[in-house]
Amino acid sequence: MMIMIFFLIITISLSSQFQAVSSSIDSFVFGGCTQQKYTPDSPYESNLNSLLTSLVNSATYSSYNNFTILGSSPQDVVYGLYQCRGDLSMPDCATCVARAVSQTGSLCPTACGGAVQLQGCYVKYDNATFLGVEDKNVVLKKCGPSVEYDKEAEIVGRRDAMMGGLMSGGGAFRVGGSGEVQGLAQCVGDLSAGECQDCLSAAIGRLKTECGAANYGDMYLGKCYARFSTSATAADTGGGDHSFAKSHNDKSSNDGEKTFAIIIGLLAGIALLIIFFAFLRKVVDRNGK
Repeated sequence: MMIMIFFLIITISLSSQFQAVSSSIDSFVFGGCTQQKYTPDSPYESNLNSLLTSLVNSATYSSYNNFTILGSSPQDVVYGLYQCRGDLSMPDCATCVARAVSQTGSLCPTACGGAVQLQGCYVKYDNATFLGVEDKNVVLKKCGPSVEYDKEAEIVGRRDAMMGGLMSGGGAFRVGGSGEVQGLAQCVGDLSAGECQDCLSAAIGRLKTECGAANYGDMYLGKCYARFSTSATAADTGGGDHSFAKSHNDKSSNDGEKTFAIIIGLLAGIALLIIFFAFLRKVVDRNGK
């Protein structure tokens, strides 16, 4: 009975952790729609449905992809892409993209173009091509409250050092940290390396200038974003969207997860041994009688 209760507690604990991670990945950041509408049951709607299906299917094996669905006429062509955060597993990526696609349907019914950014992924489609086109327009800016005055110089210094690391890093997805300040940045996968660097330079520059000594900041441009937070942000904001706990390949976090898994495995093994020896004892007792 105690063993069953133990496993029930473990199951509930793991379920709660997985739900918390999923909730953070799927939480809404921003969305928007074009003004141009399509006619229901038109060839464009059929092509759009094909595109969105392709995005969801592709997200099961790739963290980024883009598609162009051709039509019988130029006005029926639809372009689209998705981008998952660089540290997501493929199951998390697929779940996030499916959620984003479903939200475009409710957010942008009959709109020819739409975009949804969740914490873990980004989806965009339109009847005008945007693939491979750099876009440094500000889509969303969020700055947290200022840090404590006596820590301002330290936090700003660490933030600038962390962002310098992001700037000098390579690849479309970058993470970094300096003390209690952590950050991440990412470009959409259709940009070249040079365009990505240019976009991130703009995002990071604006973030440093416009968020000052804030305890967190988000700067989303059309084709890239940069974010940072302090260790106190999770408590200050109620925990979730700016803690970056999952996004930083944090060695101590990964080691903790491995240790937890090992402990659970050992406990499960011990529990099985207890059950086996209890069964064996009953068999011996019966034979002795």
